[in-house]
Amino acid sequence: MTVDRIIELEGAVNFRDLGGYATADGRRTRWRVLFRADGLGELTEADLAILRQLRIRTVIDLRTGHELEQSRFDVDAHPVEFHHFPFIKSLSNAEDFQRAPGFLGAQYQQMLEDAAPQIVGAFSALAAPDARPAVFHCTAGKDRTGLLSALVLSLLGVPEDTVVADYALSGAAMTRLRAKLLVKFPNGKLLAEDSDAIFSADPANMVMLFAHLKERYGSVRAYASAIGVPDDVVERLREAMLEHGS
Repeated sequence: MTVDRIIELEGAVNFRDLGGYATADGRRTRWRVLFRADGLGELTEADLAILRQLRIRTVIDLRTGHELEQSRFDVDAHPVEFHHFPFIKSLSNAEDFQRAPGFLGAQYQQMLEDAAPQIVGAFSALAAPDARPAVFHCTAGKDRTGLLSALVLSLLGVPEDTVVADYALSGAAMTRLRAKLLVKFPNGKLLAEDSDAIFSADPANMVMLFAHLKERYGSVRAYASAIGVPDDVVERLREAMLEHGS
C-alpha cells in the first residue's frame, strides 16, 4: 500500500504523517494515526475538509501563548480536543542564532528540561482514549514539533537514524515556509533571506539531541521516566501506534 507522508494543504506547509516507520522489533508505525505539522491557524475550507477526511480528533499546540493569541486552529469549523502545551516561553530572534553557532541544537536540549511538564502533558493527551487520529504542531513544524516527534518515535522503537531522517524532511518545507513569509511579510525579506540557521533542519541538530539524551539519561525511555511520563502512557501509545510488520 502506498500512502503519502506529506499532506498537501493550502494553509500549512509542513503537515506530515508519522506512519510507516519500521521499528527495531520488526513492527511499523500505523499510517493516518499521528501527524506533525506547522501552524494550523490559516487553514482553508478545503484544508479543513481534508482534516475531516483524516478524522482528526485531537490538536496539540506547542507554541507560545503569544503565538496562540495571534492565530489558532479553528475548533468551531472542525471540533477537536484542543490542548496547549507551550514548549518555550518566548520565541528567539535572529540575533540569538547569529551570536551562537549551534543555537538550535542547544535549544532542543534546553527544552528537554524546561518543557518537561508540557512534554508529559503532550504524551498523556496523545495516549488518551479516543484521542487519535491526532496532530501536534508549532509554527514551522520543525523545532518544538521535531523534538516531540523524536521522543514519540523513539519510544515507539523507531531507530535513531530514521528519526533523524524524519526531522530532516522539514528542510524542504522550510523553503515553502520562507516563500510564504515573504508574501505575508514583504518588509521582512532581509530577515527571511539572511536567517539560514532559523530555517535549518540540519540532521546534526537531532544527532546532537540524541547524544545529549544518551549521555545524561542513558536512553529516551529513561528520560521519559525521569520527567514523569507514566509507563502505562507509553504502553497505550505503543498499542495505538504500532502494527505488526508484514
